[in-house]
Amino acid sequence: MNAHAHPSAENEPSFDSLTGDIERFAALIANWEESQRTVAFAHRQAIDALHKAALRKLIAEVKVAPGALDALRRAASDPLVYGVLRYHGLIQPSQQERLDTALASVRPMLAAHGGDVELVAFVPPDTVEVRFLGNCDGCSASTMTFVAGVKRAIEEHCPEIKQVRQVKSAASSVTKANFTSPFVDTGIWTLAILLDTIPEEGIATAAVEGTPLLFARKDGIVSCFQDACAHLGLPVSGGPVGDGFIRCPFHGFKYDLMTGECLTAPEVQLRSVPVRVDGNRVEIRLEV
Repeated sequence: MNAHAHPSAENEPSFDSLTGDIERFAALIANWEESQRTVAFAHRQAIDALHKAALRKLIAEVKVAPGALDALRRAASDPLVYGVLRYHGLIQPSQQERLDTALASVRPMLAAHGGDVELVAFVPPDTVEVRFLGNCDGCSASTMTFVAGVKRAIEEHCPEIKQVRQVKSAASSVTKANFTSPFVDTGIWTLAILLDTIPEEGIATAAVEGTPLLFARKDGIVSCFQDACAHLGLPVSGGPVGDGFIRCPFHGFKYDLMTGECLTAPEVQLRSVPVRVDGNRVEIRLEV
């Protein structure tokens, strides 16, 4: 037998078994005295630095070879290789990892209100769809939660994602009330308008403390924005409404009435105002 022959894949330890060994040793070291833990930690850092330097040099050398980049990508798709390279910071986290991290960052706040969020689909090249679960599904504050919480978290962790869509659940309840978005600070809520004055799939306007407001209602969900186009600040409420959108009557900017997103210039949007529904009362909280 060739002394330099590679072991077969069947004899190689799995990714789970290797990481399990590491976790068991870490748990053992955690019970050592502080001086012993310090020595063990320094020893691990020295080995990590050695491995990282060797891997970095290996990657730099291999990348210049014809067809090497494709080979590296294939190798990095293996959980073991990917895990080691990620551990040493030699490759960036995958989009799926970053999406998971973004949703995980908002889940504690949603869970405190009996809700959750899940990733439904990635729509190439730059769109994701998410869906609320539990109390967040179909509640009167879901628009604010979506824009200020979930959408913002995804944009921060995945800047390459250009559009985040909220998908409604088929079993969504539209009768929920007395609910406030977990991404809105507690404060004084002011009655702005009555729910039955906002037409379904239509808009209504009101002014609170001198601030003109635009309200929209669709499938039992109420959204609220400052009645000012993101273009020049002119009122958008006089524009045509249809299919869940409103178009500014002055320069034609088109906005989604549930999210405030601008289809004409995606980098801007209507300014969202915290809103909640309590029976027939639609209350808002203006920023100080």
